[in-house]
This record gives sequence, C-alpha cells and structure tokens, in this order.
Amino acid sequence: MQNSYRIIAGNYWGRKFTFPDAVGLRPTSGRIRETLFNWLQFEITNKTVLDLFGGSGALSIEALSRGAKEVHVIEKNPVVYNQLISNFALLEVNNYTLANADALNYLTNQCDKSFDLVFLDPPFTRDLLPQVLSLLSSNNYLNKQSKLYIESEYIINEDKLGSITGYCYNIDKQKKSGNVHYCLISLHKL
Repeated sequence: MQNSYRIIAGNYWGRKFTFPDAVGLRPTSGRIRETLFNWLQFEITNKTVLDLFGGSGALSIEALSRGAKEVHVIEKNPVVYNQLISNFALLEVNNYTLANADALNYLTNQCDKSFDLVFLDPPFTRDLLPQVLSLLSSNNYLNKQSKLYIESEYIINEDKLGSITGYCYNIDKQKKSGNVHYCLISLHKL
C-alpha cells in the first residue's frame, strides 16, 4: 500500500509524493515540518543537507523546495530507497545524491565535504543517536557552524548530546508533537 505526503512551501509546494509501508517508517508530519522550516526559514537557502535516515524523503524534498543547495539522502531499506529514487526523479533536478546504505556504516568513512544541516530521524527504540553524533563529529561531516535537526522518542538534553566531540552546542528550539520530540541544535567548532 502506498502512503503520501505533500510539500508545504517553496518550489514544490503542494506536490504529492508517496512512500511504501515499511516497519519503523514514520514520515515527519506536515505540522512538524512546517515548524522546523519556520525555524530554518532564513537558514536553508544555498545550504548543503545530509539526511541520514531518509525514509519518505519528506525532509529532504522540503529542503530542496525551499532552496537548499544540495541534499544527500541515506536510506537502508531497499524498498524505501527505490521509492526515493522515483520521488526524486519527479523533481527533474540534479542537486541530490541518494545512497542505499546503513547510516552507521556510511558514517564510518571520513567525509571530504561537510554539511550545513543534518537531519537525524533514526528508528525509535534503537538508541542510535550517541553513536551517530560521535561519527558525525569525528569523521568531518560537520562544519564549524552546522545545525542538527533531531527527532526522537525522548526529550533531547545535554546527556544525549555528550557524544558530540570537538564542538560546543546549543539547543535552539525544542518541541513535542504526539510521541515525537524534535529539536534544532546549533554547533560551533571548538
């Protein structure tokens, strides 16, 4: 069965995209996306974006719609990944990269370019966040003023961010919708 979401604003406003049924796949709701991109409204244009748990692609396509320079999307599930290929092909642009890979394995490689914004919406109940944050910060995925957007089943606090190395950080915004906690974090290289 195919599910769908619509882009909220920008070049692809109103466009509808589909995603398959898959265990653990919970696309970011329209309400949360609207809040996130209101937070980022003056900080998304010409930015490079990494979406480590791409899922439906809602965050990445919304970022492109609102002027992101390029997005890199990582998705492990092959069925979900194949739908991402179809969805991004509808955009008729070439400023994106899709990879069918496990996010943790992907992050073990040193990155040759850093990202301005990283979307982190890992599967709930797997406690992947500490490991992901450590790999992001130690393998050059972050620049001196990157921002992180995190969705989780728990509130994000300093204990949860302790594995970020080489950066000081600030939780700029934080909210909850249903059982989803979400926040925007600014990083500054030490």
